[in-house]
Amino acid sequence: MTKTVFITGASSGIGYDCAVKFASLGYRLLLNARRKEKLEALANELSFRFGVQVFCLAFDVQDRKAVLEKIHSLPENWKQIDILVNNAGLALGLSDLHEGDIDDWDRMIDTNVKGLLYVSKAIIPGMIERNRGHIFNIGSIAGKETYLKGNVYCATKHAVDSLTQAMRMELLPYNIKVSLINPGATNTEFSQVRFKGDKNKADKVYDGFEPLKGEDIAECIAFCAGLPGHVNINDMLIMPTAQATAGLIHKKNS
Repeated sequence: MTKTVFITGASSGIGYDCAVKFASLGYRLLLNARRKEKLEALANELSFRFGVQVFCLAFDVQDRKAVLEKIHSLPENWKQIDILVNNAGLALGLSDLHEGDIDDWDRMIDTNVKGLLYVSKAIIPGMIERNRGHIFNIGSIAGKETYLKGNVYCATKHAVDSLTQAMRMELLPYNIKVSLINPGATNTEFSQVRFKGDKNKADKVYDGFEPLKGEDIAECIAFCAGLPGHVNINDMLIMPTAQATAGLIHKKNS
């Protein structure tokens, strides 16, 4: 039976590349993002390239009512979700805590923590009922180490780490795997979003070394998803060769 994977934040970055990877493996795709047009374009592309079934759910994971209504109103033939990739997340700003933007804090907490909780709350009961499933939470090196001026973003990813451990313990009796995927420096829209669209500032983050790509993370997630039923990767930290810690990157021009 063809498995179904639900991916949040699928219109760009790691989520986009996860959608492409799972489509190439023949999975049915439930794709979520805020940007409906980009989501539908991706769905059409994947259906054409790989001949897979794709269902789009356009909503913001920050919106609790929309999350629950959209997921609970899925057609019956789409309600059996085998794999959940909690990918939607973002960083906003890079400043000392006392100089931070409170609106940025709220958006990071609402997306990275509360959004993950809302989506998980809607999907986990079905996995429990079927006594199987696999949840991937996208964390970060920022959830393992706190770096200068990363304060609130790092705090949200530490929360994801803790919530993943809690899920793994609580879902143990139900044969549900829970994996935490922690990327290091990854060249997606991440830095452009952090710097509010300032492409020059974003590009400088990746100057002088080869960062990870979204495809690299998607490969790792697909590997974990394809392991035998009795094998789970609990926690995976993925770094560019040039990066040793959150704040230590060897750059050729430095």
